[in-house]
Amino acid sequence: MMDNKRNYFDRVHLWGAVWNYAALFMMMMVPVMMSIVLKTWPSLSILGKVIATLAPLYWVTGIIEVVTYVPMLGAGGTYLSFVTGNISNLKLPCGLNAMENAKVRPNTEEGEVISTISIAVSSLTTTIVIAVGVLVFAPIFSSASDNPTFKAAFSNVLPALFGALGASYFAKHWKLGIAPIIGGVIVLLISPATGVGVLMFVTIVISLVAAVIIHRDLFVPVLKGMKNGKAEDVSAEEIKDQPEGDNEES
Repeated sequence: MMDNKRNYFDRVHLWGAVWNYAALFMMMMVPVMMSIVLKTWPSLSILGKVIATLAPLYWVTGIIEVVTYVPMLGAGGTYLSFVTGNISNLKLPCGLNAMENAKVRPNTEEGEVISTISIAVSSLTTTIVIAVGVLVFAPIFSSASDNPTFKAAFSNVLPALFGALGASYFAKHWKLGIAPIIGGVIVLLISPATGVGVLMFVTIVISLVAAVIIHRDLFVPVLKGMKNGKAEDVSAEEIKDQPEGDNEES
């Protein structure tokens, strides 16, 4: 069983790295091919200044996104998400909802499988929906987007999307939702230009701290079980109902 698990993750990391590097190469080739076809190349001095300005921001965001997404999506889901994009608004909610509906937790073998399958299906579905939408709405999109009646709707697509996605989580775990919302608002008030990746990392850290504070009575039995070498996977209800003395070695 352990060998199969190791072989699975070895293959996931191998092909995940291959396709991520392939996707990076293809994206880099787009401006190269445009320069070749148009027979014009950007100035190296200007390009160097732009890269020197933007690279530090993207390096920080890239590191934060890896640290943030991997524990929630698993190895396979993370590789797929990084290749296909739209992680925070599509892949992450899809993976988390699929694991919740399947009653499995992230960072488990079951969660790894469910997350990978759901994100793969989400990628295929998104591609099909976008292709159909482009073919159907392309003739009328320009006129509809400039129409004052529809302009307000187009300007609020992302807030409506994230609001709908977050409403279900806030309704189920409203106590845990208060701290990250307040923290995110404070960060944006102090620095309105904060990137999405940095803001997500900050709010997740705040959520973890709030979870420990609010449910600290659930962490004590788990920590004692880990200290005593007991790694049983128990639910929050079982931990809460379990007497504290049961976690101690006799």
